[in-house]
Amino acid sequence: MIEGLLVGISTAFSIQNMLMLLGGCLIGTFIGMLPGLGPMSIIAIMIPISISLGDPAAALILLSGVYYGAIFGGSTSSILLNAPGVAGTVASSFDGYPMAQKGLAGKALTVAAISSFLGGTIGAVLLMIFAPMLSSVALLFHSAEYFALMVVGLSAIAAFAGTGNVAKALLMTILGLIMATVGEGALFNMPRFTMGIMDLQSGFSFITIAMAIFALPEAFYLVMRPKNHAATNQNNGGKITGLRISKKEARSILPVIGRQSIQGFFIGVLPGAGATIASFLGYAVERNIASKEDREEFGKGSIKGLAAPETANNAACTGSFVPLLTLGIPGSGTTAILLGALIALNVTPGPRLMTEQPDIFWSVIISMYIGNLVLLILNLPLIPYIAKILTIPRTYLVPFILFFTLMGSYIGQNNATELLILVGFGVCATILRFADYPMAPLLIGFILGRMMEDNFSRAMQLSNGWEFFIDRPMSLGLIFVALLLVILPSYRARRAKKLRDGTSLGD
Repeated sequence: MIEGLLVGISTAFSIQNMLMLLGGCLIGTFIGMLPGLGPMSIIAIMIPISISLGDPAAALILLSGVYYGAIFGGSTSSILLNAPGVAGTVASSFDGYPMAQKGLAGKALTVAAISSFLGGTIGAVLLMIFAPMLSSVALLFHSAEYFALMVVGLSAIAAFAGTGNVAKALLMTILGLIMATVGEGALFNMPRFTMGIMDLQSGFSFITIAMAIFALPEAFYLVMRPKNHAATNQNNGGKITGLRISKKEARSILPVIGRQSIQGFFIGVLPGAGATIASFLGYAVERNIASKEDREEFGKGSIKGLAAPETANNAACTGSFVPLLTLGIPGSGTTAILLGALIALNVTPGPRLMTEQPDIFWSVIISMYIGNLVLLILNLPLIPYIAKILTIPRTYLVPFILFFTLMGSYIGQNNATELLILVGFGVCATILRFADYPMAPLLIGFILGRMMEDNFSRAMQLSNGWEFFIDRPMSLGLIFVALLLVILPSYRARRAKKLRDGTSLGD
């Protein structure tokens, strides 16, 4: 291990690789800030450039820099515009955007930057320590376990339900699951619920749905409720204040960052889990274990609610390199593109990569640590300027949101049907928002629905029925965890209600 580290350090600190790292971080951060342009599209575009370099280590450092740079910068559009363009940053908008509405955009971006840095850094250290042994753990997860893991992810709806809104959250989750069934099924490659529209054969695009239920309603809301946003848009006369976090706030989020760095990393290790599930689960776990006072702040501008998903998704990004490098198994669409780039460079990821080509393996790990430091140095000084987006007058901000929303949706699929779907779902989402229906459970159901169906189908085929719950105790254990995540918040809410009633009677 020590020899590998020394080889990795000498490779990573070469002038070429440092330039590749800096370029990847810059490109990734910029792309991540634009809603609708995720890391997958830009990495796919940059594959020919990386192959032309001829050096596998330099190519992988460049592409991986773009990957975690995009996740690092993806929180910006979520916090400032409520327009998450990447699934892994959706949970960041739940408390990040309310903070921006309160005039704390600078503080929100600072918390996001620090949490992302620490999550990615701790993840890199854990990757260095556990990569060899975790490759065998990842092999224990099969379709049944992944299905159970998706159910655990769905149990996070309890975290977004709020008081008295459990039924609404459940309804929106079911709606998201229904929307995930549009397109070709997992068992039979036949189109379902497409109404004869060819553009729907691959299902609804995540970018389109995310923009439709978050960004577009926000633009409509700015127009229909101008008074509510007047103070936000003209925040402190154009001056961005409150960039620093206090010692008390730092002490409050440090345990959150520690827990979610570890949890996010180990979720990222599992192929197919990734940053999305890590961020949702991170948010749900921290809300469930928070004190009563802190729990009430979640969804209203809690720094813990922002730090949790930001830490978890960056740690998960680092963890996703474990199955990619040690097993050759891509854990997400982005790592699948990275796998294709490695194969094109005549590099075969797998258990032998550490011994046969240690310069590639260890240089990527070392570059992750350096890259997170570079991202922090790049982003912190820019926060006052980035946050000034909120000082733009509403008459300019609404067209800005609409432009990036429509552009992001169109670029995702390159067809006009996406624009019609975007507007249609956007109008429906706006109506549901006024009716106080939570949008987060719908997106969770939509994101996890397709993965659930695929893994459930494979598990049923492999075990010839429902026996996979009995045959594989790990899946049964995960289902039990999911039940606990749903039951415990309900139990606490009922107990609190009884205590309130008892107090009032006693008085």
